[in-house]
Amino acid sequence: MTEPNADERVINVADIDPKYRHAILFRLFEHLASDQSLQIVVDHDPRRLRLQLEAQHGSRCNWSYLERGPDFWRVRLRLLPPEGKEASR
Repeated sequence: MTEPNADERVINVADIDPKYRHAILFRLFEHLASDQSLQIVVDHDPRRLRLQLEAQHGSRCNWSYLERGPDFWRVRLRLLPPEGKEASR
């Protein structure tokens, strides 16, 4: 298992009501500071979520698979600063 970073929140998606999952994950993602990350744990490949985040945020969506099944997928998400802007500390 991949340990979370110091500035990383870990969300087990199974703990969120399915009808609210994407809305909650979008909100958490959009409020990440440039030095923070969000790690999600899910029982399937969250490809649809990735496509939605990338459609909304483009190249600012940094998506890294930490674990790829078969029982669990772990993904680290970062919201990169807009081009030309440095990360705030």
